[in-house]
Amino acid sequence: MTTLALAPEWLSPDYLIETFSLPGILLIVFAESGLFAFLPGDSLLFTAGLFVAEGNFISQPLWLVCTLIVLAAVLGDQVGYMIGKFFGPKLFSRPNSKLFKQENLEKAHEFMEKYGPKAIVLARFVPIVRTFAPIVAGAGRMKYRTFLTYNIIGGVAWGTGVTLAGYWLGQIDVIKKNVESILILIVFISVVPIIIEYLRERSKKKRAAAEAPATPAVQQHPQMMDDATTQLRRIDPTDQPPQQQYYGQQQPYAQQYPQPYNNQQNDQYPYNQGY
Repeated sequence: MTTLALAPEWLSPDYLIETFSLPGILLIVFAESGLFAFLPGDSLLFTAGLFVAEGNFISQPLWLVCTLIVLAAVLGDQVGYMIGKFFGPKLFSRPNSKLFKQENLEKAHEFMEKYGPKAIVLARFVPIVRTFAPIVAGAGRMKYRTFLTYNIIGGVAWGTGVTLAGYWLGQIDVIKKNVESILILIVFISVVPIIIEYLRERSKKKRAAAEAPATPAVQQHPQMMDDATTQLRRIDPTDQPPQQQYYGQQQPYAQQYPQPYNNQQNDQYPYNQGY
C-alpha cells in the first residue's frame, strides 16, 4: 500500500499501522482526541478498516478493533475535558508556540458557541476542532453528564463509522487499487468545513468594513475673543470642564457601579445554558 502523499512518511496511516499495528492506532486516536492536533485521524481509521478487510498487520476481529477505537476516542476527550476544566483560563492566556495556537482554541470556542453541546459530536468529523472542543467544553464548565453523553455518541459515530467505511470499501477492487487517492479525498473532505468557515468569516469582515461609516473629520474651532483681556487667544477644544460635584445626591449609576468588560471568569458560556 502506498503512503499518503500529503503527509510525511512517519505520519502516513499505512506506515503507522505497519509499524505499530493496533496499539499505535489506539495511542494516536487517544492523543488526537484531546491532546495533540495535526495527527492523522479520519485517514488512520479508514486505513485501519482497509487492513482489517485484507487481514494484514491487524489480527484482531473488526468488532474488537471498533470497540477499542471508540474507547480510546472517548477517553481522549475525557482527558481534554479535564485539562480545560482545571487549566482553562491559563490556556486562553497562553502565548502561541509550535504545538499550540490560540487561533485553534478560539475556533473551537466559536464552534461550541454556534452548535452547543452537540458540537462535541460534530467536532469528531472536523480535524483540529475535535482536539480542542473537549478542552473548551471543560473550560466552559459544561455539565459533565452532558459532555459524557455527547462524547460517547460522537466517539461511537466517528470510531465505528469511519472504520467500517474503510472495511466495506476496502473489499472493492477499485478502492484497493486507488487507496492513496481515496485517502487524499478523505483528508480534503475533512478540511472542507474549515475552508468554508474561513471564507465565510473573511467575507463577513470585508462586508463589515465596507458598511462601516467613514470617520467624520474633526471640525476646526474658530478663534474666540477673551472678554477679560480683549485679546485673541486660541482655546484648546480638548480642554475639559471641571467635573461636576454632587452634593446631597448620588452619582450617576454608571459611575457608582462600573461594569466589568471582557472578564473571562464571568463569561456565562451561552452554549452551556440550559444543559
